[in-house]
Amino acid sequence: MACALGLADSLVGITHECDYPPEIKSKPVVVRAVLPLETMTQGEIDRAVAERIRNGQSLYAIDEQLLRELAPDLILTQNLCQVCAPSGNEVSQVLKALEKSPQILWLTPQSLNEIFDNVRDLGAATGRTKEADALLNNCQNRLQTLAQRTEGARRPRVFCMEWLDPVYASGHWVPELVKIAGGVDELGRERGESVRISWNEIAAWAPEVLVIMPCGFNLEQTMKQVWSVFGRKTSSPFFDLPAVKNNRVYAVDANSYFARPGPRVVEGAELLAQLIHPELFDSATFSNAFQPLDISQLKGQLSEGRDYYTEGSAMVFTASYLQRRGYCCGSGCRHCPY
Repeated sequence: MACALGLADSLVGITHECDYPPEIKSKPVVVRAVLPLETMTQGEIDRAVAERIRNGQSLYAIDEQLLRELAPDLILTQNLCQVCAPSGNEVSQVLKALEKSPQILWLTPQSLNEIFDNVRDLGAATGRTKEADALLNNCQNRLQTLAQRTEGARRPRVFCMEWLDPVYASGHWVPELVKIAGGVDELGRERGESVRISWNEIAAWAPEVLVIMPCGFNLEQTMKQVWSVFGRKTSSPFFDLPAVKNNRVYAVDANSYFARPGPRVVEGAELLAQLIHPELFDSATFSNAFQPLDISQLKGQLSEGRDYYTEGSAMVFTASYLQRRGYCCGSGCRHCPY
């Protein structure tokens, strides 16, 4: 959001999650996660997060010494979700240690309009009001165009899966994005928190399009979790859903287009429109942002030639198989495209 307003050179520090645009990744990291998330499954993450929150422990560590050295004039933070933000107490405690009290801008949007309000607030706080207005005009025009193109089209039942184990439905602005994109997700909670949901509830909704978007995960990380949770587990109720039976299941780059409340949620709406209404949109636009799940492959139903070939007594996976699997397993596969 800051960089979209031309403030990249003014950024003196970032969090461990900040990775866009790429040129800011060399900035000093002030906030880090205390859990080794990259080595944990979704079930392990869910349990560890719940335990730390239950015990009043933080999920993040702030480098107080580095923050003092950077001496920022303005700190951008959020308290929308306790899983995704340093606690207010933590931030307040660190601020007491600073020689000069910076301005704090708390960003807590629950909807698209509130995301846009945050952009205006940031523009006002940094003397970038004109840039904020121009950015928002572009965002709103694109959303209006999208809504017009999907108006009158049949609205399929959509389920946006925001966590796989346990399963969570989406919240906040995501159901709003689905609506603009020409679908309906009655399991999602517009302007509300993401909530845990049962397979019975999902089966009753019978989604025609299933979008897997675990919060905090990019596309390759999402595909790895898909295989960890659903791979070769044909008894899972996941495989009984209409979307799965009709091959309308898509993994997406949630980190870039859905989980973070910034200008790129507009691209998230455009991506959803392509997945929900492929007859109206060209899917090549976001070809690197989503991957359709190969359900037969996920069930372990492999085809010689297409998925593998034999070499003596060894089975060798093809590049096509590995590409459709969607992630690198780190085993040094001969034809690994990653």
